[in-house]
Amino acid sequence: FCHGVGRSGFLTAPQPKAPGGSIMYEISNYLARDILRNFGLPNISKAIVVPLCTGMSLSLTLGALRSEIDKNRQNFKNTVVVPQIDHKSLLKSIELMGFETRIIKGKIFGDAVRIPVEDIESRIDENCYAIISATSFFPPREADDIKEISKLAKNEDLVHIIINAYGVQSPEWMRIIRSAIDAGRVDAIIQSTDKNFLTPVGGALIASPSKETISKISQAYAGRASAAPIVNFLISMLSLGTSGYQKLIDEQQQNRKLLEEKLKAIADKIDEKLLDTFNPVAVALTLENLKKDQLYALGGALYNLRVTGPRVYNPKEKKFGTCCENYSTPYIVMNAAIGSKTRDITSAVERFDKAYQQITQK
Repeated sequence: FCHGVGRSGFLTAPQPKAPGGSIMYEISNYLARDILRNFGLPNISKAIVVPLCTGMSLSLTLGALRSEIDKNRQNFKNTVVVPQIDHKSLLKSIELMGFETRIIKGKIFGDAVRIPVEDIESRIDENCYAIISATSFFPPREADDIKEISKLAKNEDLVHIIINAYGVQSPEWMRIIRSAIDAGRVDAIIQSTDKNFLTPVGGALIASPSKETISKISQAYAGRASAAPIVNFLISMLSLGTSGYQKLIDEQQQNRKLLEEKLKAIADKIDEKLLDTFNPVAVALTLENLKKDQLYALGGALYNLRVTGPRVYNPKEKKFGTCCENYSTPYIVMNAAIGSKTRDITSAVERFDKAYQQITQK
């Protein structure tokens, strides 16, 4: 296993010097495909585990699916269309491959931030090569209308890559992707191993309805690769099994409901409200009654209480993160991701309540 995976820049090629590692990688890729099929994507054909984070996996996929470049480069398409996602790794992964990013601005619909498909369509021209869509992000940003985007990608002959970073744990997000594959064009779906399968950071699953697409992505990788993220994924899947993973999903859904209930109780107590957005993992609570210095202090108070996951946003000070230009409500986001226990949710919310009281009673 220490010999890594891949051979001469072909990730899935067997290595004569390391038959054990080659067999291990083959098994891991079959497990990756089957876990995705069993938990919402029966219409994918192949999947591979790559020793890259989600952002670098996007770079690899964009590079692998790059259309043939004319020698005179006059017809080279170099623009990637991105419905606004305020995450630096996504933008950097596109820039790394030499593409230009065309961001379609988010708009406010009630409490939620969405990107209308008609806005995306209006910005497509002859220079566009690909479009990126996303299921999972932090509230108030909601999932893209991936089904309609897949139809648009098919009509406009655009490469369509779905960022499904947290999404395997959510049956709702997986249903959205499944319908998009059936309705139009989906070239690849990228999901994080640590966010979905409880592994250390550093791996991703890339899946596709096309075996040929996965082969192109595999062959685009430069050099051999570390087997560590693949071994971590294999260990996780063998220890959990299908039934074990289903239990984790059931627990996540219960914890998400519990998180909403407990935050709603606090919101009522402090005269705030929960943002009305669709997100199967995260919940956002407004902080309109806090002053500027208190918003800064809340994050520090939570950190001192060893609550490191929540994000406190003050859009009046920093717009990046809300996925639009004119979101005016300050808020905090808390997650109930897969692997969390009921006691974790209860403890985190209790400590949030304590931190809030600390900064408002000074």
